[in-house]
Amino acid sequence: MAKDTNDILAQDAHLIQSFADLNALKQQGARTVISRAKGAYVYDSEGNELIDGIGGLWCVNIGHGNEEMVSAISNQLQTLDFYSTFYNFTHPAAAALAEKIAQLAPGHLNAVYFGNSGSVANDSAIRMLHHYNIRKGKPNKKLVLSRHGAYHGSTHLAMAMTTPGYSEGWHAASELVHHLRSPHHWREGGEMTEVEFLDALIDDLKQSIERIGAENICAFIAEPIQGAGGVVTAPAGYHKRAWEICQANDIKYVADEVVTAFGRLGHFFASEDVFGMVPDIITTAKGLTSGYQPLSATIVSDDIHEVISGPDGMFLHGMTYSGHPAAAAAGLTNIDIMEREGIPERVQTTGKQFENNLRGLMDIELVGEVRGSHFMMGIEFVKDRATKASHPAEAQVGLKVARACQKRGLIARPLGNVLILSPTLIMDAPMIDQIESTLRDAITEVAAGL
Repeated sequence: MAKDTNDILAQDAHLIQSFADLNALKQQGARTVISRAKGAYVYDSEGNELIDGIGGLWCVNIGHGNEEMVSAISNQLQTLDFYSTFYNFTHPAAAALAEKIAQLAPGHLNAVYFGNSGSVANDSAIRMLHHYNIRKGKPNKKLVLSRHGAYHGSTHLAMAMTTPGYSEGWHAASELVHHLRSPHHWREGGEMTEVEFLDALIDDLKQSIERIGAENICAFIAEPIQGAGGVVTAPAGYHKRAWEICQANDIKYVADEVVTAFGRLGHFFASEDVFGMVPDIITTAKGLTSGYQPLSATIVSDDIHEVISGPDGMFLHGMTYSGHPAAAAAGLTNIDIMEREGIPERVQTTGKQFENNLRGLMDIELVGEVRGSHFMMGIEFVKDRATKASHPAEAQVGLKVARACQKRGLIARPLGNVLILSPTLIMDAPMIDQIESTLRDAITEVAAGL
């Protein structure tokens, strides 16, 4: 492999990056080569040290370069490099990880299907529910309720469940999905109090079910905190009330915990511990292996599993690498490290320190809202705080702040007028203070130039 930056970038001309302006990446200096990583830091090909403020992509929860993880993956490959979980086959690592996830998952979620991404986990959840309803004699019960501002993945169905803005210029399976109102009170609530806005959101859910017909709806899918839609936290009590309505209408609740699970909010799973309800399905990925191997899990209730595993049927769904031995070994070791080191419990303190430090940035006029929880935060920039007027897209405020951060040694993720922070979960107080200071300087610099 090439080591010189120019040589790497010459080779990179053949790579199609994800969620990128591919034309802009053709310009000089547009791309950053990350060549190595350790702990909470990554290093570019020019040797610059950068705090990984986005945790790889919401995922490197235990930090980079953990030697125990590397050894576990290597040892597994030496023992069993690959075998599938198709037909009648299984292997020790997949079986052990499935059992461990079932032990950690709340309530009656005891059956696990492995995939290789959050998109696949969410696709799998809906495919399984379609099969479940067909077996129950309800073939028309196949539509999905999602929300504006949601992000559930980029496969054809997962993208349809994602907020429509992500499908601009693309096709998606939109005929299967109805989008409910965004739960973003600050942007969408108008003059309503948070309690009034919560009632309005629940009314929208009820009216949508009545209009579409509960007999046609298989699932309501929701992230506990919306991630790539801008880090939006719904009003307190929203998820529990939505779950109650789903239960009353025989609609399965799918909690997309691809980001929130495995410690990011201070718990292995957030649905019950943070939001007070046990969904019918939890999907997860990212922090499941801390990004060391691609792996996702669709965790389903006993009720669903009993129906899809009953007699006179076939589970006609699967991917070659579902439950890959190396990925399963990574998942087991990742969970062991998190339990042994008490990482979720530690995040209950350090995550709140991070959240509170970032909320202190509200004293900068460019900052309209700081939102999120623990190590899952978003900062929205506005032209006018009183009116909440946004900067035009061409101003690229989020991108300018991200570049100013990177110049100062911090990677942050721009999303229009929002800057997203989702660092590793091993941050200590001095590093948290350093991130806040870097953000403050970067935002102040950009504000002065607008």
